[in-house]
Amino acid sequence: MDTVTIRVLIADDQELVRTGLSMIVDAQPDIEVVGQAVDGSDAVALARSLRPDVCLFDIRMPDLDGIEATRLLAGPGVDDPMAVVVITTFDLDEYVFAALRAGAKGFLLKDAGPELLAQAIRAAASGDALIAPNVTVRLLEAFAGARPATPPPQPVEPLTEREEQVLATVARGLSNSEIASELYITISTVKTHVASLMTKLDARNRVGIAIWAHQSGRMRARSAADERN
Repeated sequence: MDTVTIRVLIADDQELVRTGLSMIVDAQPDIEVVGQAVDGSDAVALARSLRPDVCLFDIRMPDLDGIEATRLLAGPGVDDPMAVVVITTFDLDEYVFAALRAGAKGFLLKDAGPELLAQAIRAAASGDALIAPNVTVRLLEAFAGARPATPPPQPVEPLTEREEQVLATVARGLSNSEIASELYITISTVKTHVASLMTKLDARNRVGIAIWAHQSGRMRARSAADERN
């Protein structure tokens, strides 16, 4: 059976960075670069023309930055959103939040390394999301201590007990393989439950699921129940 090749568009205003990312991506047997853009406007135009499986965007670019380019291609209201992974040198929370709100399916630092970059591209192509581990932990810590003025709405269709279990593990930042190991289920089953959670909670990615879990009080309630037991 032939392997499906993931088509990637790279956008970065620095030629050296574009070249380096292209070499890393093209070295993967199942991923290929189909286009390169020098700024956000060029990236949006090329993405709409080439329809790549994944867009790999830098944040700070001239003319139109990576956040706005992401919003135009994957943000709320986009009929056929694309999978965008944002990659940057700047480890700033404001960039992380902006990228996720704009619809990004991944957020990596440029020093993440070839393996993590390839994982993020594959995850985005399959509809999943991968956020740099250190960024994920910091995001979850921030939301764990935050109490929104208005709790997020409850799902119309209640979560099953297994979905509640998966919700708790996602909220702790566990990967699919770690969740499968902890709950004694297959990775395929984990993916099914994560997809169901995204639908029920109207979450765009795993971080969205984790944010809902913390802001809804689910994690505090579960921690209290665990302490009583």
